[in-house]
Amino acid sequence: MFDYRLKVFYTVANRLSFTKAANELNISQPAVTKHIKEIENQLNTKLFDRKGTTIQLTESGKILFIYAEKSRQLYRDLEFAISQLNKQEKGKLKIGASTTIAQYILPEILAKFNSYYKEINIELVTHNSEDISTLLKNGQIDLGIVEGESKSSYFDYLKFKRDEIVLVCKADHPLVNKNLKIKDLYDIGLIVREQGSGTQEFIQNQLKKSGIDAQKLNIIMQLGSSESIKNYLLHSEAMAFLSISTILQELKNNQLSVIDIKNFCIERDFNFITLKGEQSELIHLFMKFISYN
Repeated sequence: MFDYRLKVFYTVANRLSFTKAANELNISQPAVTKHIKEIENQLNTKLFDRKGTTIQLTESGKILFIYAEKSRQLYRDLEFAISQLNKQEKGKLKIGASTTIAQYILPEILAKFNSYYKEINIELVTHNSEDISTLLKNGQIDLGIVEGESKSSYFDYLKFKRDEIVLVCKADHPLVNKNLKIKDLYDIGLIVREQGSGTQEFIQNQLKKSGIDAQKLNIIMQLGSSESIKNYLLHSEAMAFLSISTILQELKNNQLSVIDIKNFCIERDFNFITLKGEQSELIHLFMKFISYN
């Protein structure tokens, strides 16, 4: 029972939100609160502090989070070590991933997968979400991993990972440390991804929901990759919406900064997509493995 409570705590600590954790775990918010309280009672300590409408980890919470992460890694290693011992998997898997996922998320996971399953040959192709869907539909890849909201009746969709998209500029931009309002976007020069990009489609839909007319935004240029956009921003006063996964190194090196927009947040899911119907054991194995990482 404590294992599940630890999972609830880990999710709340990752999301810093009881509501988001409840949605992710498919349980009620009172149930989340109950599990957290039980851990606090068991450990005789407080795990979260409330700051207005937000929560933060206490020092005890930070310590527990470290051990929860270690526990999660240990369970993952145990499961796949036993799996490798029980049967030697062989075969070839051709995977298509949209650019953000292929460049910034999958490489480390693929290296770990190869360390467990050396007899499984992985081929990764990179395209935007629209092209990945076409390749899968035509049988040119076995599995797709994409961003974006478009759904097709040809495919089954399964959540892979949660992501956040943030407004980014160079670190010495005049508006760094300023809180913008959503309407301020009309006054900012923006760099965007190319048409067909799942990220760009998702951003436009989220802006529309917040009353922003994308046709009236000051779009300076369309560029074909997050790397191109990041390098452009370093030499410009422009800004861009980028996945937080793509800018971790630049944030660490103080090259780029995130600009907060009041009462506006863009979160999305990365999804596995497969053709409808029964999938091979290799596909199931790979999807299960990277879901743990």
